Amino acid sequence: MNTHLEDNYRHKGLRKQLVDTLRDKGISDEAVLSALNEVPRHVFLDSSFVELAYQDKAFPIGSGQTISQPHTVAFQTQLLQLKKGMKVLEIGTGSGYQACVLAAMGAKVFSIERQRNLYFKTKELLEQLPFRVKTFLGDGFEGLPTYAPFDRVIITAGAPSIPEVLVEQLKTGGIMVIPIDNANGEGQTMLKITKLDDGTLQKEEFGDFKFVPMLKELGRD
Repeated sequence: MNTHLEDNYRHKGLRKQLVDTLRDKGISDEAVLSALNEVPRHVFLDSSFVELAYQDKAFPIGSGQTISQPHTVAFQTQLLQLKKGMKVLEIGTGSGYQACVLAAMGAKVFSIERQRNLYFKTKELLEQLPFRVKTFLGDGFEGLPTYAPFDRVIITAGAPSIPEVLVEQLKTGGIMVIPIDNANGEGQTMLKITKLDDGTLQKEEFGDFKFVPMLKELGRD
């Protein structure tokens, strides 16, 4: 096994400390905390970051993207109110960390990444891990109509508005968690959107966050 994929006692200890920190910061869903305790975050970072992997911080992963802060991952995941066996569409695979947290909770994860380099790098990593994630290279704004509808949709980049196509791919009663750009251009507001029986959307706001922007055109780098 690649030594970078090693998960030793020290990593596990640091992970437990991180989970305790997230609990102190208000993450209360024990299934989410358990998944974060199970997924070795250090393997998603370049080896130079291994010592820092269990700090509650975001880090660059190349192609202008970041691995989200663990608190953000936990916060978005908690808002999804996941149950085992649910189909989840993730927009923005990135490092694959968030996708593995969802998979560790028993979700069937379908994840789209638009950056070509990042897509292949992450796909290769995920194939070496025990978490089952289906990855796709494509435009997140289009979703995955072939696999729709989804119980849950999670967007891991700042979106200018709620993508109508993704709402259509959400089951009735389903939940979408999406960071929407603030009017002042300073970060995003986290929205939890529930699709009601009559097709209308119930929107709830959950504070301000900072994400990389959700981009439209496919990356060619």
